[in-house]
Order: sequence, then structure tokens, then C-alpha cells
Amino acid sequence: MTQALLEVSNLVKHFAVGGWRGGKAATVRAVDGVSFQITRGETLGLVGESGCGKTTVGRCILQLERPTGGRIVFDGADLTGLAQHDLRAVRRKMQVIFQDPYSSLNPRMTIGEILSEPLKVHRLVPGRAEREARVRELLLQVGLLAQHARRYPHQLSGGQRQRVGIARALAMEPSLIVCDEPVSALDVSIQAQIINLLEDLQARLGLTYLFIAHDLSVVRHISDRVAVMYLGRIMELADRRALYEEPLHPYTRALLSAVPIPDPSLEAGRERVVLRGEVPSPLNPPAGCVFHPRCPLAEARCAASVPGLREIKPGHWAACHLVDPIA
Repeated sequence: MTQALLEVSNLVKHFAVGGWRGGKAATVRAVDGVSFQITRGETLGLVGESGCGKTTVGRCILQLERPTGGRIVFDGADLTGLAQHDLRAVRRKMQVIFQDPYSSLNPRMTIGEILSEPLKVHRLVPGRAEREARVRELLLQVGLLAQHARRYPHQLSGGQRQRVGIARALAMEPSLIVCDEPVSALDVSIQAQIINLLEDLQARLGLTYLFIAHDLSVVRHISDRVAVMYLGRIMELADRRALYEEPLHPYTRALLSAVPIPDPSLEAGRERVVLRGEVPSPLNPPAGCVFHPRCPLAEARCAASVPGLREIKPGHWAACHLVDPIA
């Protein structure tokens, strides 16, 4: 079995809110016991509704947020035990592509300056002429022209800006890239171009992706395995084909039933799973299974105890009391 490049074990991230003027502070349980692995060269899709904690998972992996508990082991090093100055060398190998290409680039810097800055800070390319050559190489690698180096972000389209964001991540020659909803702010036709670019770069450079998104169609196209999150927990984790063709968790079935199908006859005849109520607040999550207040199949035991993430079939995991492992 291929060795895991990234191993996340029982990751917890809580935020304290309130507590002003002597008031009692509350706790937001943004991530509450998330575990998964990503092997080298793999793409793991992390999906879920807005506010489920998927972006916080990515930020904890990058150590932009310090976890409240759990372990994050990247390439053999436990990041949760490293001091801030020891993370500098590790961060070279972990990069991020942000969601919004309009706010993630410094408007006062040219594209060439944006791409050469990390090369200079990390002393990867010492000479100015060499840095300019590397910038041209990065631009060509992501489908831009060398003359784009002299332009400012406002002179580029959204798709071109996101290509610059990808080039900036590639400048560090990383092993892992956290893609935080990298196409959600783009037009559909541009989304396809960016997804194809990411796949081509992965094949050429041997990259590993954590692909965070809420668009199930995009995740199906790019991911090898998919993890489904709900209110800070992973509900289901499986190979892409198994998850989309045979979902086990009621929440996954509800998500997939909401994805439109282009064929009108198939769309009219398929079963819809309609969830009742709203997503509970992470300030006060339900006892037991966090999904049970909205689950159409919930029983008394679902409110009494938290279901563990169990391997139901080989490589197919689900956190549900109502799904029994297959012997």
C-alpha cells in the first residue's frame, strides 16, 4: 500500500466567541474529530454544505489555524508539535490555492512581483535574472504568456487571476496543494479549464491535492476519493465511484439527490430526498449523531450516541448506526 503523504487523526478545532464585558464565552465546534489520509499523487475531495468546517480543516493542515486537538502528520512530521519557526521549511511543501482570485492577489504588485516574491523569500532562486526566467516558466506552465508578468491583477480576468494563484503555489515546488474551492468564483466554462489544468499539472508534477468544494459535479470529475462532511464531522469516505453510485449515509444520499441531471426523463423519475429543518448551529450541536434531527431514518439510538466512522465495505467508510458492516 502506498505510504500516506498526509495523515489527519481526530482533528479538533474549536473557536471561543463572545465573553465580552464579563459575559460567558461560547464555543464554536468548527471541526470535531476528523480523520483521513491522502496518499502521494492522490486527490481527496472534501465536500459539504457551507459552514460544515471543510475550509477550517484545510487551514489547520496548513497551520494557518492551530488545532485544538488531534494530530496532523505530513511527510512523516507531526505539524501539531512543531514550533512556528520550524514550520517554515515544511510550508514550502504545502501550498494553497484560495477561493477568490480577486482578493488573494496583491493589487499593488505586478504578476511578476507576486510570483518572484516567494522565490526570493525562501531563497530558492537567488539571482534577479534567474527569478525572472523562473516566473516566465511558471506563467507558461499555467497557460499564460510571459508578458503577463508586467501586468497588474486588475488587468486580468478571473480565470487568468486564478491561474496566477496556481502558478504562485507551484513556485515552491510543493508536494501537497490545498485547493480551497478554487473554481467556485468562476464561470462554468472557465471552471472546466481550471480543473483540466489542475489535472494536467498533477500528472506532470506528481502533485497531491486536498480539493475542498461544495459542487459535487466538480468533485466527481477531479477526485480519486471523496469525504463528505456535516457539522464538523465526516459522514462518509469512499472511492469516487462507490460514493456516487452506492452512497451509504442518508446525508450523502440527500446531497446526491439534489444534483440536477441533464436528462429530463431521468430527472423526473428519480427519488428525491428532502431534508427537514435547518443545519444546527455549531455553537450548540445536537447530541449523538449530529445529523439525526434532519435524518429521515433516525431512531432513538441516533440521538443517544455518536456513531464512529466505520469501514462498511473495503475502502468505504460511514458514520451511521443504521449501516451495518458487510462481513
